Amino acid sequence: MSEILLQIDGKEVKAQEGMTILEAARSAGIFIPTLCYHEELEPFGGCRLCIVELESRGSTRLVVSCVYLAEKNLVVRTRSEKIDRIRKMILELLLAHAPDSFVLEDLAKEYGADRNRFGKEPSFCIHCGLCVRYCAEVAKKSAIGFVDRGIHKEISFIPEIAARECMSCRKCFPLCPTEALQAAYVLTMGLTAP
Repeated sequence: MSEILLQIDGKEVKAQEGMTILEAARSAGIFIPTLCYHEELEPFGGCRLCIVELESRGSTRLVVSCVYLAEKNLVVRTRSEKIDRIRKMILELLLAHAPDSFVLEDLAKEYGADRNRFGKEPSFCIHCGLCVRYCAEVAKKSAIGFVDRGIHKEISFIPEIAARECMSCRKCFPLCPTEALQAAYVLTMGLTAP
């Protein structure tokens, strides 16, 4: 693979062709927040928290850094007033669903997000997809999935598979940024117990 040069926050960064902006930034020690990214999984771009601003050929635009491939001579900004405002809004919306998440609370402090801006609708799941994707892509069990769509979307264990596979695995549990996954598993297993 060939090497490319780009600029991230004023720092010249070397990246391998095929790397995303997020991977290039991390390789250079530059922090970009994420909730749905995991190095073992295919990029998802669901949480949008890793949004960055690109400057290319004289124009700027916002992209999701975990899915956008690094390009030669790109100029990337990971923090600006606009980016911080967007991340703050995303965090405020997520806190309405998972008000007790330690991960979200830490990020809320960083970006000045108001945890009470929006009315609480606690589902405790922020739909990052880490559990679903890890179970399918890495564990190869497919014991958990998304059901429904839009504002009604939820994660759900498939009881027949979960009863057989999850007790000995549970590798997706620590990935959950809200810790809602463990509660969903206990609830599923409790409902299916004889």
